[in-house]
Amino acid sequence: MGGRLTRALARRLGRGRVRERLPAEVDGECVFCRIVDGRGEASVVAESEGAVAFLDLQPVTPGHVLVVPRAHAAHLADTTDADGAAMWALARRVAAGLRAAGLADGVNLLLADGAVAWQTVWHVHLHVIPRRRGDGLRLLADWTRPDRASLDATADRIRAALS
Repeated sequence: MGGRLTRALARRLGRGRVRERLPAEVDGECVFCRIVDGRGEASVVAESEGAVAFLDLQPVTPGHVLVVPRAHAAHLADTTDADGAAMWALARRVAAGLRAAGLADGVNLLLADGAVAWQTVWHVHLHVIPRRRGDGLRLLADWTRPDRASLDATADRIRAALS
C-alpha cells in the first residue's frame, strides 16, 4: 500500500507505523504464486492440498499469518468453492496453532478484497491476526444503526443480485 492509503489505514487501525509498500510481483509474476511454487522466500507455517500459510513480512502482531489458495485468483469471487474452503480450513488450523503456541488469546480474520478494501497483492489471501490484550490493534469506524426497513431493503438488493 502506498502513500495516502497506508497513512489512512494506519490511522484507522490506530497504529503509528505505516505499512511499507512491498512489490506484489517479481519479474511480472505474483509474489504469492512464487511462494506457493516454492520459488519465493517465505516462513511457511502450514500447508494443505489447496492452500499455504506463511508469516506476513510486516506483521500487525507477532505471528500474523497469511493464508493463500494454491490456485491464483485475484479476488474472493474468483476462487472456487474448494479453494475458498481450503483457505478457511487452513486458517482455522493456524488460529488453533497460534493459541496453542501461546501467541494468541484471540484471533481476527481479515480478507481485503479490492483496492478500496486495502488489498495490495492481487492473489486472494486471508490474514490470520493473533490478538492479545493491549496489543494496540484497533479498528475505528463510524458504526451506524439503520432501522429495520433499511436493513430489509439492503437485504432485498443483495438477494436480487445473487439470483
